[in-house]
Amino acid sequence: MAANREFLYRRLHSLLGVIPVGIFLIQHLVVNHFATRGPEAFNSAAHFMENLPFRIVLELFVIFIPLYFHAIYGVYIAFTSKNNVSSYGYFRNWMFYLQRISGIITLIFVTWHVWETRIQAGLGNVEVNYALMENILENPFMLVFYIIGVISTTFHFANGLWSFLVSWGITMSPRSQVISTYVTLGIFVLLSYVGVAAILAFAL
Repeated sequence: MAANREFLYRRLHSLLGVIPVGIFLIQHLVVNHFATRGPEAFNSAAHFMENLPFRIVLELFVIFIPLYFHAIYGVYIAFTSKNNVSSYGYFRNWMFYLQRISGIITLIFVTWHVWETRIQAGLGNVEVNYALMENILENPFMLVFYIIGVISTTFHFANGLWSFLVSWGITMSPRSQVISTYVTLGIFVLLSYVGVAAILAFAL
C-alpha cells in the first residue's frame, strides 16, 4: 500500500510540474517579456492577466496548490534520493543531481517573488506593474538573485520535462530519449532567454 501511494505521489508530482505549473511558467515568462517593449506594453499585459474571470480561484487551484504540492514533495524527493555523481559522473546522473539543486533554488526564488509581488499586492501595499519590478531590480543583489532564480526555474522545468516524458512512457527508446534531451535543452535556452531579457528590460 505504501509503495503504491509513493508511486502515485511521484506520478502526480511529475504531472503537476508540467501541467499546470509548467504551462503557467511559460505564460508568466511571456507576459513578463512584454517589458522588452516598454512599460506600457508590460502594464497592459499584466492588467489583462489581473482581470481574468475567477482570477482568485484560478490562482489557487491552477497555480498555488499544484505549485506547492510539487515543490514540497520535490523537497522530500531531493532529501531522500541518493545522488552518486562522485562515483558515476555521466550526463544524466548530473542532470538528476542538478534537478534537485535547481528545485531548491527555484522554491526559494518563487516564494520570495510571490511574497514581494502577488502577496504584497493582495495586502494593498503595492501595485504589480512595470515600476514595481523596476524598483525591485534596481538593487544589484536582487538583479543577480532574479537572474539566477529564472535560469534555475527554466532549467528545472526543461529537465523535469525530459523526466516526465520518460516516466510517463512517452520516450522509451534510447533514440527518443536522446532526441528529447536536445529538445528540452532548446526549451531551456529559449525560456531562459525570454526570462532574462525581461529582467534586463526592467533593470536597464
